[in-house]
Amino acid sequence: MRKQSGFTLIELVIVVVILGFLAATAIPKFIDLSDQAQQANVEGMAGGFATAVSLARAQWEANARPHDNADPENNFVDYDGTTLTLTREEDGTTIRPGYVLGLNSTNNNSTIANVNCLEVWLNILQQPPTISTVVTDDSDYFVSTELVNNDPVCHYYLKSTLPQNAGVYLDPGVAEDTPAAGNSFTYQPASSAVIVYINN
Repeated sequence: MRKQSGFTLIELVIVVVILGFLAATAIPKFIDLSDQAQQANVEGMAGGFATAVSLARAQWEANARPHDNADPENNFVDYDGTTLTLTREEDGTTIRPGYVLGLNSTNNNSTIANVNCLEVWLNILQQPPTISTVVTDDSDYFVSTELVNNDPVCHYYLKSTLPQNAGVYLDPGVAEDTPAAGNSFTYQPASSAVIVYINN
């Protein structure tokens, strides 16, 4: 007669317990991937945005710093077929010349509107995500302007990370120097600084 062999009940219980421990440690890593994906989205967009700003400035330098003949202080660059207005030097300020302000024919370093931030986004990035200056629009990003240390700043929010009320995204209403809600990044044309904020 042959002796049958197999797993004992204790061996099966031990295997089930080990699988339970493995599942308990692995499942939380997969459950919360949406927050990590949103964070990666903002960080990736900020990195691409900073690179595009640097490329526009490099193009301006390579073209021997072109400016408006009627007003030599107004800087511009032809960036991939689009004429972009750039920051200019101003006495008594820390503004560095050659960073993208938008599509205006004249540049004013001291003011920047939502439409300028929108123009920068749409003209320096290739196939960018949808964006709007109205938080209730159906778009991927929301942009607003604010002052940080008296310099105008474009603030780009990933809308899916903003708080909601009855399914409607709320305007973040960011206080100066304190991004309060949502994952976002800022662009400061005066210095070309791009800063990421992760608030989820």
